Amino acid sequence: MATKNVILTQDIIQKKLERIAYEIYEHNSTEQEVILVGIWDRGMILAQKIAGILQKIAPFKIKLIELRLDKQHPLEVKLSENIDLNDKVIILIDDVANSGRTMLYALKPFLQYLPRKIQTAVLVDRKHKSYPLTVDFTGYLLSTSLQDMIMVDVEGEEILSAYLV
Repeated sequence: MATKNVILTQDIIQKKLERIAYEIYEHNSTEQEVILVGIWDRGMILAQKIAGILQKIAPFKIKLIELRLDKQHPLEVKLSENIDLNDKVIILIDDVANSGRTMLYALKPFLQYLPRKIQTAVLVDRKHKSYPLTVDFTGYLLSTSLQDMIMVDVEGEEILSAYLV
């Protein structure tokens, strides 16, 4: 079995999520509403936690939507609800950005609208992009080898750690 090298503990993850929430607030302070779209399943857990922090610090309305796709075969993408996304601020959230493929395909449902802006947030960005995607809000930036994997360990709704395998 591969060795787990913990890179983020539960306490540090909480601090990273708070920082991401404050950055989202700073970049969207004049907005009336921000839509957080969490990529199922870990991205949705992160989106819920960020939404909880934003509700305490930001005056704007926060809408939470879940996005589902098969990360290995991401051609079919589904949102948990159909709403008008024209002129809206959308923040797409996932746990780890590896190649950028998942986030790029996750943008698909938004292409039928004209959102005001789309931003991205991840807990860990690996910097190995094969697709043209930049992360706007990053908890932790880590350069790894292509063979390394970063995993986020969750139990229920709790994010326990992030580790390198």
